[in-house]
Amino acid sequence: MECPHLSSSVCITPDSAKFPNGSPSSWCCSVCRSNKSPWVCLTCSSVHCGRYVNGHAKKHYEDAQVPLANHKKSEKQDKPQHTVCMDCSSYSTYCYRCDDFVVNDTKLGLVQKVREHLQNLENSAFTADRHRKRKLLENSSLNTKLLKVNGSTTGICATGLRNLGNTCFMNAILQSLSNIEQFCCYFKELPAVELRNGKTAGRRTYHTRSQGDNNVSLVEEFRKTLCALWQGSQTAFSPESLFYVVWKIMPNFRGYQQQDAHEFMRYLLDHLHLELQGGFNGVSRSAILQENSALSGSNKCCINGASTVVTAIFGGILQNEVNCLICGTESRKFDPFLDLSLDIPSQFRNKRSKNQENGPVCSLRDCLRSFTDLEELDETELYMCHKCKKKQKSTKKFWIQKLPKVLCLHLKRFHWTAYLRNKVDTYVEFPLRGLDMKCYLLEPENSGPESCLYDLAAVVVHHGSGVGSGHYTAYATHEGRWFHFNDSTVTLTDEDTVVKAKAYILFYVERQAKAGSDKL
Repeated sequence: MECPHLSSSVCITPDSAKFPNGSPSSWCCSVCRSNKSPWVCLTCSSVHCGRYVNGHAKKHYEDAQVPLANHKKSEKQDKPQHTVCMDCSSYSTYCYRCDDFVVNDTKLGLVQKVREHLQNLENSAFTADRHRKRKLLENSSLNTKLLKVNGSTTGICATGLRNLGNTCFMNAILQSLSNIEQFCCYFKELPAVELRNGKTAGRRTYHTRSQGDNNVSLVEEFRKTLCALWQGSQTAFSPESLFYVVWKIMPNFRGYQQQDAHEFMRYLLDHLHLELQGGFNGVSRSAILQENSALSGSNKCCINGASTVVTAIFGGILQNEVNCLICGTESRKFDPFLDLSLDIPSQFRNKRSKNQENGPVCSLRDCLRSFTDLEELDETELYMCHKCKKKQKSTKKFWIQKLPKVLCLHLKRFHWTAYLRNKVDTYVEFPLRGLDMKCYLLEPENSGPESCLYDLAAVVVHHGSGVGSGHYTAYATHEGRWFHFNDSTVTLTDEDTVVKAKAYILFYVERQAKAGSDKL
């Protein structure tokens, strides 16, 4: 948005400001000394932590608005406001009075000058750090990050994602997908984009939002992001190029407002699917379809045409069965799906924590049962019966005709009530291992003993009260260990912490049958 407060709030210049030492993304809050989510005030250059840490940046603004007793009214109007600050990691600018991210600049371009200065400081610190690490690696065989867990030193290779301005919704989905092995490996093994000719020969070119290039590839930027996430880098990766492509091809996600993680996941998978169908980066359509068909095997789920790795891994099929209550006519329809959206049953909606005593705990099985149980449609959903030749009361029931390799379950936590979209903050109990989907199948007798069992791979969690606010993080398992992904910060965690999370999206991976188990 265009902020009208820049002229009274942006008072610092790179020459006059006294910035802390070190890289801006690691600067510490002047109050609590936390180096998570640092923001610099563009009035006085003081550094404070963001609202999802301890909120001292916002408190700094609020404290500056309290008028001093000995100040006259005219003096207070001329006093700098401390309303505008800059994220030291993504360099996005935010105005507390507008309560929104800022896209304009002062007449002298001070915001851009500060942004460039912070970028230069970050690059200088990164270069110095890289030389220091190179010397350390020469004297040591250790090539991964080290993290202390329960008194012992453990190698950790996960990399965080920088928040580019309310992009935690995207970061949580990307980290979850990066831990779905078969899906991630497919993209990481794709050929890289061709190197450009002329002045940029031999070097990769990266998009920025100011460029007008229409020849963008979501698949290529997604591939580069996945490759960066498990290379053991100690510096968080900035998905700037991927976000630029998202802005180009998904207009709904332009800007810096908080977005819904589930909606983003669906758009992302749909557009990856469409691009893979058409070929990219010089790889022919037939070559990609041939590889996709090898992945999907004989049991394909095609959404919008030919099968791709998206539908081969996430694609399942639902049978929608509708019965007319007047004449008994039965109608069946098969619908492909990439995820299932489950209501939290109304009787559990006041149950906010696992340990709350009044009433039973809502479980994932309760949500699945509510989704597949026989339901009588209300007056607003009358069924057009072809036998009765008019709209009639009817019942509806879902069966799962084909289960996917990766079962994505979305818990519907946001509901419209009157003019507001409220959050259902109910705790839903979910299994880490052995989710049995057999009882929801249309033909369970045709499924193998292991083909209906699923183990949890990742969980996306929404923290806060509304869909347009709050914060997204993700838990995911990698090589037997659970990690918590909170934008730039990645920490090892345990199963007890994961099962207490109020899940928003759950990713379950089909359990593979053990070799030779049929012989026992």
